[in-house]
Amino acid sequence: MSEKRTKNIVLTGFMGTGKSAVGRLLAAEIGYAMVDTDQLIAQRAGKPVAVIFSEDGEEVFRSWENQVTKELARERRLVIATGGGLMVNERNAEALSKTGTVFCLTAKPKDILKRVKKSGINRPLLNVDKPAERIEQLLAERAEVYGRYPQINTSGRSIKRVVKDLLKEISD
Repeated sequence: MSEKRTKNIVLTGFMGTGKSAVGRLLAAEIGYAMVDTDQLIAQRAGKPVAVIFSEDGEEVFRSWENQVTKELARERRLVIATGGGLMVNERNAEALSKTGTVFCLTAKPKDILKRVKKSGINRPLLNVDKPAERIEQLLAERAEVYGRYPQINTSGRSIKRVVKDLLKEISD
């Protein structure tokens, strides 16, 4: 097994791009454990991410992200699905990049909106009058960060197909 295959695989990208679903299947395929940072934070905080945002604020949530990132960066053989804004923090990006291979999952804004609505998960950053415009705004704000990593488009593609592409990337 190559040294690359002992490293973590980090899936970043905007909400609704399939990081968690792809991560679960990818982890099963390569025999790694799967960790979703938002789920881990909710578990530790004892409340859903949306409640952390509404009760404690985004700053508290980002503090949780920083804490779990430090811990996960010390581990090996994980597939890590990050929250959409986690890699915006330079320390988080650096920590996860040192011990992992990072990929950015992408999707068309209309697909993101459709997936987010279908999931039924409360997305605090999209609790606005015009969520489609907010998606465009956040994607523009994060474009430079997301652009640092190899892009894997998930629009119009099955989870299996995306995982197949990732497997090809990590085996090269």
